[in-house]
Amino acid sequence: MIKVENLTKRYGSVTAVDSVTFQVQKGDIAGFLGPNGAGKSTTMRMLSCFLPPTSGKAEIAGFDVFTESIRVREHIGYLPENVPLPQDMRVGEYLSYRARLKGVPGRRVRERVGDVCELCSLTDMDRRMIGTLSKGYRQRVGIADAMVHEPDLLILDEPTIGLDPNQIRQMRELIKNLSRHHTILLSTHILPEVEMTCSRVLIINQGRIEALDTPQNLRDRLRSQGDTFFEIKAASSAEVSDILRALPGVSAVTLKSENGGWIRFALAAGEDVRELLHETAVKQKWPVRELSRRKVTLEEVFAEVTHQEDL
Repeated sequence: MIKVENLTKRYGSVTAVDSVTFQVQKGDIAGFLGPNGAGKSTTMRMLSCFLPPTSGKAEIAGFDVFTESIRVREHIGYLPENVPLPQDMRVGEYLSYRARLKGVPGRRVRERVGDVCELCSLTDMDRRMIGTLSKGYRQRVGIADAMVHEPDLLILDEPTIGLDPNQIRQMRELIKNLSRHHTILLSTHILPEVEMTCSRVLIINQGRIEALDTPQNLRDRLRSQGDTFFEIKAASSAEVSDILRALPGVSAVTLKSENGGWIRFALAAGEDVRELLHETAVKQKWPVRELSRRKVTLEEVFAEVTHQEDL
């Protein structure tokens, strides 16, 4: 659905997007992540034909963004970060107007407006003035506008910005429902939402794509499997540490706490060593109170890929 090769955007001597290459397949929900100023919005605007690239190539549904921008626009729906909605139009009136602008045949305008209002839970808001709507409902109007002409691809730039937790959850469910009929490329800073929603993740940093894979594969590939916590009862923490460090697959052992003879360790390992730890505890006759494994989160992967200590 999206094919990008060496896409570049320069502003004078400043390179905002630097030779970006990636693909998004039909039916994917692709999360586009990166720090502020990394080039996310610039890339999305180029794909949406709102901003001309400096060089490179990009295709949407087989049409070239450079030479076939009109055909590209027929196949995409774009929700910008700040949705420019008129305050003095009613929801249904605005969507009908936008449908006609986007070339929806007159006989189908009412049908399409009804369809997108139902998908976006706007049916009861049809007669409401846009200026009276909450931020969450205005975002829904923006998405309804983006999809009123039945595009193959939806490009959503920060669709959950400014929403409260309940609205974010509702927006997540809406995006999942839309993925049944649309390929979706979305930019967001809410990484747990990406883990719950997206089938693919692209991470951009300083204008370059640093990672592209499924959330699970990124966690597996970019870091170890996380810390394994092991709490046992033993006489000497130093002796236990030496035994644990000698186990195959264990790269580091950190003493976390000692309390009443119970000693808690965190072990870094490239694979799951819980079975090995259990066998060792049985052999050494250590009573075990905890044996658990902490999964690496997408936030930690993001911090590692973008070389940031804090998000």
